[in-house]
Amino acid sequence: MSLNPDVVAAILVMALVTYGTRIAGIFLSGRLKLAGRPKAAFDAIPAAVLVSVIAPVALATGPAETTATVIAGISATRMPLLVTIVIGVVSVVVLRMMMP
Repeated sequence: MSLNPDVVAAILVMALVTYGTRIAGIFLSGRLKLAGRPKAAFDAIPAAVLVSVIAPVALATGPAETTATVIAGISATRMPLLVTIVIGVVSVVVLRMMMP
């Protein structure tokens, strides 16, 4: 198996662009002076990314995972993060054992 130089170059360029945008985001976010709605939108980005990662897994894998996500979501409104994580993990394990 040989390496195609065009493929290697494309991978390297994509890696540079990916890491470049991540590093630029870290450096530029500290220089932004936001207030009001733009600041609220900027502060909502981490939660939006987390939901976009969790939602497909929670909704497309099965009823046990979907139910455990709802249970963890409800516990997140009333309990600390570590307790919510434990409740989510325990509930998905129990529900997987109970559901076919």
